[in-house]
Amino acid sequence: MIIHSIFFYIFSIIAVFSAIMVTVSRNTVHSVFFLILDFISISCLFIMIGAEFIGMIMLIVYVGAVAVLFLFVVMMFNVSQQNNEQLREKKNLNHIPIGLLISTVIFFELIIVAGGWKYKPELLKSFSSIGIDSNTTNTHEIGNVLYTDYIHIFQLSGMILLVAMIGAIVLTFRKREGIKRQSYIKQISRERNEAVELIDVEKNKGVNVDA
Repeated sequence: MIIHSIFFYIFSIIAVFSAIMVTVSRNTVHSVFFLILDFISISCLFIMIGAEFIGMIMLIVYVGAVAVLFLFVVMMFNVSQQNNEQLREKKNLNHIPIGLLISTVIFFELIIVAGGWKYKPELLKSFSSIGIDSNTTNTHEIGNVLYTDYIHIFQLSGMILLVAMIGAIVLTFRKREGIKRQSYIKQISRERNEAVELIDVEKNKGVNVDA
């Protein structure tokens, strides 16, 4: 139990420190790395309290997909340099009150959720109607609940996600005027004589290049 408590406090301190550094760090790439570290620490905490399914889902989905996608987009578009230039040009602090308001609302929501178990103990009795067997694992029980009692809601959420994905693809390939699109087929099939122009330059004379 002592080792369990030590690791719990270590992962908790790392998670809180990483969450603070995500918002404090000026470099966007460093913020994404701290976000990945925060997700890993939180997933370790879930595994330590017995919720191994949620912990592994956080590692696979958030760390393996979402955070890596954030890092790829930030490094590809060089967002960190653009943000630093904007911060040097103008220091706008109008977003701080909105952030404090949202943080306060989330904080009180967490207090209500955490205090609900203490001031309303009958909430614990409502979970007994699901019929969870203590001898089986969490992953097995989650699968039984999702694919038996809530199969229609689960399929409906999958259909909503499918419609959202199709809508995003349609909006991406929609033709609009005044927008240049990249054609990878033309880039791949382009030959050397179409991309490079060789000019004979006379000695001691410049070159006139048409814009």
